[in-house]
Amino acid sequence: MSVALEERNKIEDLTCSHRKHLGVPDLRGRSGSFRLFTEGDDLHDAMISAIEEAQRSVRLEVFIFAADKVGWRFAGALSAKARAGVEVCFHFDSRGAATGYSPEIFREMVDAGVKLKWYRPWNWRHPSHYFQRNHRKLLVIDEQELFLGGFNIRLENSRALYGEGRQRDTHVSVRGELARYAAILFDQLWDHPERPGDDVEVITGDLSEFDPLRVPNFSCLVWKHIACFYAQLIGRSVRHVYITTPYFCPGSIVDRAARQAAGRGVDVRLLVPRHSDPAFVGWLTRSGYTRLLAEGVRIYEYLPPPRGKLHAKTAVIDDEWSVIGSPNLDHLSLFVNHELVLVARDRALGEAMRDQYLRDMANASEVQPSVWAERGWAERCLEAIGWTARKFL
Repeated sequence: MSVALEERNKIEDLTCSHRKHLGVPDLRGRSGSFRLFTEGDDLHDAMISAIEEAQRSVRLEVFIFAADKVGWRFAGALSAKARAGVEVCFHFDSRGAATGYSPEIFREMVDAGVKLKWYRPWNWRHPSHYFQRNHRKLLVIDEQELFLGGFNIRLENSRALYGEGRQRDTHVSVRGELARYAAILFDQLWDHPERPGDDVEVITGDLSEFDPLRVPNFSCLVWKHIACFYAQLIGRSVRHVYITTPYFCPGSIVDRAARQAAGRGVDVRLLVPRHSDPAFVGWLTRSGYTRLLAEGVRIYEYLPPPRGKLHAKTAVIDDEWSVIGSPNLDHLSLFVNHELVLVARDRALGEAMRDQYLRDMANASEVQPSVWAERGWAERCLEAIGWTARKFL
């Protein structure tokens, strides 16, 4: 390990040790029940239905919004509610929305009265700002119903429209107090996209006392919260830790926590795509395999289409704690982009998450340490490139 990486890890450890009072609200006993979505078609139907039933407000935030059949369906639902007098606010990332961009779809919504905001379009005076993106995926209806997770709004997430090669992700919905707080988080970034507010409620209890929590990653004061939360939850694991992520950054505090848990005898499993998109990000993930395998972490690679593309960003710990959200476990998500996760202590949700993980593993192949050790030099060189570029991926 390089001196620079050791120094960064010391800083991260110090940051986590001083983050015992996390910026999240106390919602014990008032959260309602969770509904898990692992297919885009089911999620799209539920979100459209919720939008159609909205009475007062619709807040939608997404990274990729494509002008395809799925995007136009959402644009139609949002426009109809705006024409009916409901306040509709749609905040989308300027780089993500460039995927399948069409001015007609935005003109349709603007003409209907939908309030639109682009997050950080390209600015020649501040080109560095373009590298921080709003990667959150959030829908809040009337401050009473919340949808949150990793799905974008595009045809590629639909099995019915795209086929078996669709991209599989994970989302969750819940009613109640969580939705009210999610609306606050939406408004903070909407009102102050360049300088989000820091006035977040604080929990003072021990981690074991936490119930459903959202960990907002919306200011420099809480950028490390997501990484710290993952590390702390993994550190408290007793039986198993099942992680699903498109990208996994070696050398991070999450990586170290996973290896340490495996060393304690916890069943730690990492599920990642066999073929990443873009491909060079896969080099980064695989550059950590050797150490993970040596310390007892089991690695599974989700096989390519026709099984579909894996893009879920979740974790389930001991069937008790569930983590569902927008951040990948890479440097950009953990320390640069705006992200949002739901951390829930809910046995029913945890068991549903575990069952989905086991179904995913049926479409995956385990990386065997003996076979991995015999890989060629070409692969090793690509991994070295990925390791070197890990802070930029």
